[in-house]
Amino acid sequence: MLSVVAIVLASYLVLRVVFPLRLPWPVRAGLAVLVYGLALHHRIVARFAGSMASPELPKLVIAALGTGFIALLLTALFVLLLDVVTLMLWALRRRGALATLRGPWLRPGVAVLALLLSAYGTWRAMVVPQVRQIEVPIAGLPQAFDGYRVLQLTDIHASRLLTGDWVAGVVAASNAQQADLIVITGDLVDGSVTARANDVRPLADLRAPDGVIAITGNHEYYGVYRDWMDAFRAMGMAVLENAHVRVERDGAALTIAGVTDPVAARYGQALPDIDAAIAGADPQAPIVLLDHRPVEARENAKRGVVLQLSGHTHGGHIVGMDRLVARANGGFVSGLYPVDGMQLYVSNGAGLWPGFATRIGVPSEITVLTLRRAEV
Repeated sequence: MLSVVAIVLASYLVLRVVFPLRLPWPVRAGLAVLVYGLALHHRIVARFAGSMASPELPKLVIAALGTGFIALLLTALFVLLLDVVTLMLWALRRRGALATLRGPWLRPGVAVLALLLSAYGTWRAMVVPQVRQIEVPIAGLPQAFDGYRVLQLTDIHASRLLTGDWVAGVVAASNAQQADLIVITGDLVDGSVTARANDVRPLADLRAPDGVIAITGNHEYYGVYRDWMDAFRAMGMAVLENAHVRVERDGAALTIAGVTDPVAARYGQALPDIDAAIAGADPQAPIVLLDHRPVEARENAKRGVVLQLSGHTHGGHIVGMDRLVARANGGFVSGLYPVDGMQLYVSNGAGLWPGFATRIGVPSEITVLTLRRAEV
């Protein structure tokens, strides 16, 4: 289905942008081949160089392919808008405006603008994220945890694009915050344990007084899931698979629970189970839930969770597109949401999948959440 959409997209651009160019036929033919190749590059890479989840190509090649692909999407959107306006003006018989919109270099100019925007988006996707500070009021939070600082990392996506040096930068920025607890809410990596060994190694250097707690996202399953669980635990992380741990301070406690990801169904692994995750938890200890996807927030609130930390959405990647991403995730895409008495925080993520590596108006983040006691 994705290939069909890509072919339709490429054909539209070839007909509306490439063929009308006042260039020699061989040049236009070459541009047409380039457009089709970029539109289908995920399938091509999966066939010859790794997989769609983990393209095993040099960083600059991945960045160039990603920039070209996003440029195609933006060009298609801009040209479609121009064509719709042109059709409206034709219906209204606005001949002067029509002549402008039919100018031979307008659509190629729009393509150049899209390429520049895409290059900017790729650059923003590859920078070490800034720290975002959030205060989260929680009713019934024990006084001992008022001011407790939880650092959330999510969607790190260590890969051939976001390599070990970048991960080391994320770790250094995280450790500098001196948070009480570090949690990682899934999608740590793209690829196999062997392929990513050097890229994930810096994660072993994460430090916090109450440790590092992680859950899985959907991308861990695209590698060898069990191998990754062993690898993360060998790095000193407590990985929660429908389980919880207790964090204590001055005689009070929080329950930190974590669930797996629904994509587990494809790989014969345990499906997410909030009831199993909190079974046996201290009823006096407020529950903080780590759930990679925000979509089940309302159901989780019914189980007594006071704070859910999620990622998965990457904040929607591009301003405007975030509304579409929100619709696919229960209405949640980025930031803090009150949900039926529970607080939900959806992080934009530190990194992103190399197959859609762009951030335009949606910055990456390392999040420090300071818990605050709110009166009931």
